[in-house]
Amino acid sequence: MMRLRPLEARDGARLWEAVNDPEGRRLTGTTAAFTRAQVDRWAATVADEDGRYDWAITPAAVRDGGLVSDELIGEIVLNDLDPVARSANLRLQMLPDYRGRGYGREAIVEVLRFAFDADPADGGPRLHRVSLDVLSINPRAKALYGSVGFVEEGRLRDAYRDGDDWADAVVMSILEDEFRATQD
Repeated sequence: MMRLRPLEARDGARLWEAVNDPEGRRLTGTTAAFTRAQVDRWAATVADEDGRYDWAITPAAVRDGGLVSDELIGEIVLNDLDPVARSANLRLQMLPDYRGRGYGREAIVEVLRFAFDADPADGGPRLHRVSLDVLSINPRAKALYGSVGFVEEGRLRDAYRDGDDWADAVVMSILEDEFRATQD
């Protein structure tokens, strides 16, 4: 249903859409403001950053032997890599028209497969633990992460602003053996 490819300079326009999507900003707790130049520079240079993997999620539909589109419909990131603890953080954001359609779930499974199984000799991280936090105002995302095996570990109370209110950060993680058990 989807493909992953490294983020590239050509993804700047779609990333700009993502960072300016009001619902996406609210549900991820994003408060930082970015200029278009910053977003374009990020897209062009993020592949050179150490301690992270950034992928564009693209549709995998094929027509007449070629891809219909290789355009970014979301992004998924493994960041804060710690090679000693063999851990990292996962972050996912889908553009509005692609939320709730299964692309994100499939991307998460592919990234977890890479995170836990890719050999360091081949450029993979070979992690033991992947964690994330999801806002308490985003039950759909929490259910998605739970459906692929993430387990709630705790909460950071009132960690994010939600307009005039507050939202908790629900801390979740998945361990390599838990992921492998879901793949049998």
